[in-house]
Amino acid sequence: MNLPCLRQTDAGVEIFLYVQPRASRNKVVGLQGEELKLALTAPPVDGAANKACSVFLAKLCNLPRRCVKMVSGETSRHKRLLLEDADFQEINSLLNDLLEG
Repeated sequence: MNLPCLRQTDAGVEIFLYVQPRASRNKVVGLQGEELKLALTAPPVDGAANKACSVFLAKLCNLPRRCVKMVSGETSRHKRLLLEDADFQEINSLLNDLLEG
């Protein structure tokens, strides 16, 4: 099943996120509407949550940190990130397994 939070683009895969800062630990919570909900320990101050979001996603998707770019939502809980040169089916499969397990 293709997740609603992912979109294939020419540059890679866009992922739509809803971020909950100041959580007790970094984790994927699940789907919230058409967004993937992430809980992050970082506070939403001075870009700390944005950086934590990028680092967490890079590790989760086995990508180098430089391949994760913020497209929109820098000051919002609703974010759109680009996973450059990522394979859509690989990311979709990885997130499906994570959400089911």
